[in-house]
Amino acid sequence: MTAKLTIEYDGTAFKGWATQPGRRTVQEELEKALAVVRREPTRLTVAGRTDAGVHALGQVASHAGAAVPARSINALLPADVSVLASEDAADDFDARRDARARTYVYRVWTRRSRPALLRDRVLWWGFRHDPDLLDRCAELLFGEHDFRAFTLSDEPYNSYYRTIGSARWVRREDELEFWISADSFTRRMVRSLVSFQLDVAQGRREIDRFEALLRGAPRGEGGGTADACGLYLALVKYQ
Repeated sequence: MTAKLTIEYDGTAFKGWATQPGRRTVQEELEKALAVVRREPTRLTVAGRTDAGVHALGQVASHAGAAVPARSINALLPADVSVLASEDAADDFDARRDARARTYVYRVWTRRSRPALLRDRVLWWGFRHDPDLLDRCAELLFGEHDFRAFTLSDEPYNSYYRTIGSARWVRREDELEFWISADSFTRRMVRSLVSFQLDVAQGRREIDRFEALLRGAPRGEGGGTADACGLYLALVKYQ
């Protein structure tokens, strides 16, 4: 028997998902709570291992054994982590292996004055920009591309090709949201893509260069990486 958890968390005070000695992580908090409720050590498998400072609206994890009530787990969790659902799944369900697509959203605050209430939850970027260029960049992302230029340089992968199912920029008053779905992502790929697209919209880089980099290039040519605070794992899709 296997259980499936759907989780949200504020990544501001966490050092990422995966357990690290001496560092507070989401995995550590959840596994401690589960060990108490289930009265035995419980190891979690996760759909996407988020970095320090990254948030989640719909993270998914799995563990061996029957599901326990979400309210029982939440009673032992800190305020910045919440289990939205805890349910039984197929015996062979694996949150990471069985995921078919993952959706991220990156939030950009465009007002000239810096945000106070959202300071650790959005990227403050109050520059004049061309929104049409952002839309054109997003359109270029559809389909399969080589994302080597937008991957953390010290992360080895057998392949840097990923298939983008959807990508779009959404405008909400003082905020821009970049939504992107793919079969999987390389490390820091979304944050690097956001940084380069914002440079294009500001006139600091050419859109033709963005298109060329999607055919593969060394990491150093992909530009900077947007801050972790604006990134959210929004949804994980299963068959």
